[in-house]
Amino acid sequence: MSGFDSNPFADPVDVNPFQDASVTQATSGGADRLNDFNPFTAPETGSVTGTTIPITATVSQPAVLPTSVEQSAQASASAAAASLAKQQEELEKKAAELERKERELETRSAPRTNTGEKENNWPPLPKFFPVKPCFYQDFEEDIPEEYRRICKRMYYLWMFHSATLFLNLLGCLAYFTAATTHGVDFGLSILWFGLFTPVAFLCWYRPVYKAFRSDSSFSFFFFFFVFFFQVVVYIIQTVGIPGWGNSGWIAAISMIQTNLAVAVTMMVVAGFFTVNAVLGVILLKMVHSKYRRTGASFTKAQQEFSQNVMSNRTVQSAAASAASSAASSAAQGAFGRN
Repeated sequence: MSGFDSNPFADPVDVNPFQDASVTQATSGGADRLNDFNPFTAPETGSVTGTTIPITATVSQPAVLPTSVEQSAQASASAAAASLAKQQEELEKKAAELERKERELETRSAPRTNTGEKENNWPPLPKFFPVKPCFYQDFEEDIPEEYRRICKRMYYLWMFHSATLFLNLLGCLAYFTAATTHGVDFGLSILWFGLFTPVAFLCWYRPVYKAFRSDSSFSFFFFFFVFFFQVVVYIIQTVGIPGWGNSGWIAAISMIQTNLAVAVTMMVVAGFFTVNAVLGVILLKMVHSKYRRTGASFTKAQQEFSQNVMSNRTVQSAAASAASSAASSAAQGAFGRN
């Protein structure tokens, strides 16, 4: 019944939970350490120490890329820079080369006469010589690069042709000294040397030079026509028919028993004629192959021939004189009938 004697409406007893002995002991012992506690310091052993660590004292390391990636990036950058520098250097060299060539083309001009035409420079005779050069020749300026080599070879063939005719003269002279009955061969050899040297230059070397210089179909056809007969003449000279003025193989072999030294000399000349014939056939084929690439044709050759004939002053004057004479004769006949 004692439980029922208490008054439920009475004020409750004030109970302070912090007055508990255990709570009081805990709070009184850690108050001083709580003031020194730094929550930003990492505990080492799980307990709070009485010392604080400054924030600036912490060691921090920057983020570093892997070494391989950095080296590869640097290598790529250096390779690209080297490539650009090399390309720039090549472009500068090409620009300098083009500028040099343009300057050469501007400054390099052939001597010209008062009429504005190029001054002749071949044959290269001294200035004090009474005979002046008759032709103008410049492979670098006149002949395109793709035809320059074959044109020079034709020029060298003409020089070899002239040297062979001179050696033929000496061989026929030796032939004449060994046997006086062969004086005709010596005389003809002089004629061949004096005639065929300039004729070859005018009739087949200059036409092929003009053909390559101006891509002239008429010059090509003229060259083929004349040079074909020149190759035939080379073959005849190589054979060496006695009495034709050539130190060929037949004439040389016939002198072996008479005079061995003369026979050897004539054989050397016969060898030169053989080389001329072989080179003539080879160069004829080479020029023909070049001719097929130029687009020349027989129709163009006819047109060029007609244009050259009609533009020639000599032909024009001859045609005018013939027309005037025909007109005057026709007028005289008409008056005579009246």
